[in-house]
Amino acid sequence: MARSINELRGRLLTPFLLGVAALVLIGCENSATAYQIEGREHALILVREQRLPFAAIEQFVLVSRLPVCQRRWRIQEDGTPMASMRVYRAGDLLWALEQKGSWYLATTEDCKVQRWPNPNPQSLGPLVGTFQEKDGRVVFVAAQ
Repeated sequence: MARSINELRGRLLTPFLLGVAALVLIGCENSATAYQIEGREHALILVREQRLPFAAIEQFVLVSRLPVCQRRWRIQEDGTPMASMRVYRAGDLLWALEQKGSWYLATTEDCKVQRWPNPNPQSLGPLVGTFQEKDGRVVFVAAQ
């Protein structure tokens, strides 16, 4: 009798636990997309990670100019759907990023990112493109 109760409990509990695990993982995001400056070795990469459902989506900018440097920098959190991030050329090996009014300067000279609290629109070069959500995926769309 005790064995049949344990078997029944196991048959009912296993699908329930698998269902709960699936629900927990459904709300998570882990995505990355790149603006390739000069091939795969020279790029700005936007990384979005959500570790738990209902948690904020952490964002990082990975700045890469291999073999010189590659570093990952945390920027402001974001939500779903993703707020678009515009990328401007701001100088030689220098890029300006803007998302929801927050500005960052990224340099691929030594792979650094810093907040830009008082952006000067006159110092911006052309818009090169936008990181955005398209069809449920994060993509980089080049400016035209």
